Amino acid sequence: MATTSFLDLSRGRPLPPSLSSACPCRPSAVTLPPSRAKLGGRLDFSIDATRPVFGLGPIRGLGRRRRRLIAAVARAEPDHLGDGNANRYLEEVQKGHELSNSEDAVSEKQEKASQLKKRIVFGLGIGLSIGVVVLAGGWIFTTVVAAAVFVGAREYFELVRSRGITAGMTPPPRYVSRVCSVICALMPLLTLYRGQIDVSVTSAAFFVAMALHLQRGNPRFAQLSSTLFGLFYCGYLPCFWVKLRCGLAAPALNTGIGTSWPILLGGQAQWTVGLVATLISFSSIIAADTYAFMGGKAFGRTPLTSVSPKKTWEGTIAGLCGCIATTIVLSKIFCWPKSLLSAIAFGILNFFGSVFGDLTESMIKRDAGVKDSGSLIPGHGGILDRVDSYIFTGALAYSFVKTFLPLYGV
Repeated sequence: MATTSFLDLSRGRPLPPSLSSACPCRPSAVTLPPSRAKLGGRLDFSIDATRPVFGLGPIRGLGRRRRRLIAAVARAEPDHLGDGNANRYLEEVQKGHELSNSEDAVSEKQEKASQLKKRIVFGLGIGLSIGVVVLAGGWIFTTVVAAAVFVGAREYFELVRSRGITAGMTPPPRYVSRVCSVICALMPLLTLYRGQIDVSVTSAAFFVAMALHLQRGNPRFAQLSSTLFGLFYCGYLPCFWVKLRCGLAAPALNTGIGTSWPILLGGQAQWTVGLVATLISFSSIIAADTYAFMGGKAFGRTPLTSVSPKKTWEGTIAGLCGCIATTIVLSKIFCWPKSLLSAIAFGILNFFGSVFGDLTESMIKRDAGVKDSGSLIPGHGGILDRVDSYIFTGALAYSFVKTFLPLYGV
């Protein structure tokens, strides 16, 4: 009659056999060293005279730990089995290895597919929503920018307070971070209302610096520099999108879409230079990111910079070409700007602004020791993860149209 033995790996000792008779060919229980038993979980192991049967209870940390556990038992048992049983037992263990590897591969593929689906769904939703907001302009556009700035500023100051950055510097106090987030959110609103905010930004920086100097304890230069950079990065730079969209109100006279635009939606007067320039800038940034990603996946070999190891020169070149091509195509559709060289220069500026913004945020996250700035958008991360390419681009686009295009490119 077969004898069944159970091995409790959580304690490292054999349990009593389930039947009173014992098989003379081998011991009725196997004891593993205690060092192999500290794997968390329980292994119920039974062997009869014809075939081995083993069952795994709930084990914390499936995958590699489970395979190591099976391998440990596989090394311990064959010495006590006959040649035939040992071969069958090793075949069962090998099947267990293959099954575990297959399950891990399927689980990883499912997780990647789920993440990609989330990115696509939320990306399309965000893109359509932003398109409507850009077309609306005015206070609607400015309010959305202000909300994004507020959330982005909160994420920035949380990154500054993260363990990775605070290991090398002293972060600003929380009340200063919160006040700065509110100030950043007010900047786009003041830009639309007053047309410029240079004096307001300077005054805000002065009062924040005074608050840091008068705080309890010893003020640090790192606190001052990170706070003022936050005001500039999260508040002042995004205001140029308000200047571009709402400040350049000259009509785009040559835009054919404007002549057939419904009167209820603003008619031809809705299509200004600011609207066309903003649409082209947004579209070219999206094209640059998309072509850079696809080019890097297909041809990427040479790393671009250590700040973002996944970016490659091949992907960057593909993104530049895609950005310029998109700008040229849209300039033909909207008939703005009229000059081909102006369209190419506009596309180049948009591309370098987006790359610089992306690398800047990657540097902040790298120092903070985090992958994403937040978790607000499923599959995408935080607000800063989505708008990093736009932060510097608005200033470049506005300056180019305002300064270098005669009659705003009409």
